[in-house]
Amino acid sequence: MKSQLDSLRRHSLVVADTGDIEAVARWKPQDATTNPSLLLASAEDPRFRHLIDRDVDQVFVNFGREILKYIPGRVSTEVDARLSFDTARSVEKARRFISLYEKAGVKRSRVLVKLASTWEGIKAAEKLEREGIHCNMTLLFSFAQAAACADAGVTLISPFVGRIYDWHRQARKVDDIPLEDDPGVASVVRIYNYYKKHGYKTQVMGASFRKTGQILALAGCDLLTIAPDLLDKLSKAEGEIPRSLSPDAAQRSEVEKVSLDEKTFRWQHNEDAMATDKLAEGIRRFDADARKLEKLIVSLAAVPAK
Repeated sequence: MKSQLDSLRRHSLVVADTGDIEAVARWKPQDATTNPSLLLASAEDPRFRHLIDRDVDQVFVNFGREILKYIPGRVSTEVDARLSFDTARSVEKARRFISLYEKAGVKRSRVLVKLASTWEGIKAAEKLEREGIHCNMTLLFSFAQAAACADAGVTLISPFVGRIYDWHRQARKVDDIPLEDDPGVASVVRIYNYYKKHGYKTQVMGASFRKTGQILALAGCDLLTIAPDLLDKLSKAEGEIPRSLSPDAAQRSEVEKVSLDEKTFRWQHNEDAMATDKLAEGIRRFDADARKLEKLIVSLAAVPAK
């Protein structure tokens, strides 16, 4: 009998959510995603010492290039969280990443630039997409963020299932939330149906999972980015996984099209307490790990590789 992972791959593109190059090589996903937190863990690993450079942007690109050797698709490289509210500098940073990749012989079609789903980040992505620089919008928690990203014509969004689940579990003071009531899963279902029903080309990639049940409940989502420990569990569990999300089912859903200007976006996002909390927390956490990574890179670059 096929594993759940093999079955899942019939419905969704599987992406590895890791900066561990050996894990990418093992699981052979279509794409791979990285962020400062994941790269911090990898940069501390002696196996990847040869990828360290004094230039932090170059380190991000070095890891991305190495990952691309083991996947047929795209790697996501994240813009500094400190630029989350600066459209112009986010655009500048994204262009630099693409320039470094292209100098190394990597086509821009194989790179997704990750940007926080703030209003400024979404506007930066809108501009970058017109230049042929494809974007992956991260730290996405509210429907307002998803709707604005679709209107901006971004390539891909990453709704954070697990972090939504975490917030509601803590708010309800419970140890677990059943899948049928999981607000993280429900958020991705709503966004997927909205995109497919109204003809948006932006892809939905469920992210930040806490358990395999959340992943399996979203079989059929365009992409699912999964951490190595959960990939391992899925590979060891047998069973046929039914498709949960589909364009046909989305057409039958009742999700009305919305139009958001900046004021409406900010108000609707602000109305979602979970989303405002988790976006702010996510930016702070990625910034903290990016600063740790910068210090680590400086210290490692000062020591000659053995």
